Amino acid sequence: MLEKTSKIYVAGHQGLVGSAIWNNLKARGYENLVGRSHSELDLLDGVAVKKFFDEERPDAVVLAAAHVGGIMANLKYRADFIYQNLQIQQNVIGESYRHGVKKLLFLGSTCIYPREAEQPMKESSLLTSELEYTNEPYAIAKIAGLKMVESFSLQYGCNYVAVMPTNLYGPNDNFHLENSHVLPAMIRKVYLSKCLNEGDWTAIKKDLDLRPVEGVNGASDEETIEKELKKFGISGEAVTLWGSGSPMREFLWSEDMADASVHVLLNVDFKDTYEAGAKEIRNCHINVGTGKELSIKEVAEKIVKEIGFKGALKWDATKPDGTKRKLTDVSKLHGLGWHHQVEIDEGIHKLYEWYQKGICINHKQ
Repeated sequence: MLEKTSKIYVAGHQGLVGSAIWNNLKARGYENLVGRSHSELDLLDGVAVKKFFDEERPDAVVLAAAHVGGIMANLKYRADFIYQNLQIQQNVIGESYRHGVKKLLFLGSTCIYPREAEQPMKESSLLTSELEYTNEPYAIAKIAGLKMVESFSLQYGCNYVAVMPTNLYGPNDNFHLENSHVLPAMIRKVYLSKCLNEGDWTAIKKDLDLRPVEGVNGASDEETIEKELKKFGISGEAVTLWGSGSPMREFLWSEDMADASVHVLLNVDFKDTYEAGAKEIRNCHINVGTGKELSIKEVAEKIVKEIGFKGALKWDATKPDGTKRKLTDVSKLHGLGWHHQVEIDEGIHKLYEWYQKGICINHKQ
């Protein structure tokens, strides 16, 4: 068990999950937290990472930093996804070992599982068949990370644990129209379509001032804005979303993920992640999710209802769907004493509220 005075380094502390983990630790009374922005510490730079560990000497590390994105980003930037994630993991896990870090928590993703994995996906499904093509490089990097954690613990007696979250969403999410994950992207697209439908140009310009789209911002003229948004399926008459809407997905509120992560960091040791007496110790990672799923179309309909968009909801089946189904088996996590709290309807409501608040706050600054 880490002491309240233990120094904990949260890599990626400004991201979706990292910021939530930081806040969760603070709420539990852990004040000795260390974080560095990308401009302060480039985790791709091994020399800089070593210098950081030499100076800070953390007792525990949460590796929540990663190069992430949605389907299109994974397809277009395959080299970036495998190279950058392998490099980050190599540097942070390696220096953690060399500096005697007592506890390390590595965050991966359930995209590590085979495309045709039996549903719900158990930890034992890992490496049983081929991966989904669209995110294969990212998945391979995350598999390497969890195997590093597993191998360092087995060979050197380290107390490192890996957790594999399902699709996450929540405060500090990325709302980029092309490179974000599915749920925040849908919220923004539906919101902008609603604004166009109602002729609310003040709201549209606020949104684009905060998050410009390919150089188009609030200062651009209305015709230019409409033309640019149409490229992303956004118009006043309809919002067109990628794929068929049929894939099934599981969504976990990021603050729930943070609570699960901190629970594992504080209460679960490496020895708790596998069966005692096993001849081959593998698949020691822990799935983190809700164990519940719904279709992308059902999620979109919930978002349309929450936002109050009166136009049509359409689908572009020429765009990739990705894996048809990705439901996690969370029985291992439940057995370790943690269950989720936030259900999807509440989560969509909270994220839309946060999104609107972010637009207003940032517009005033």
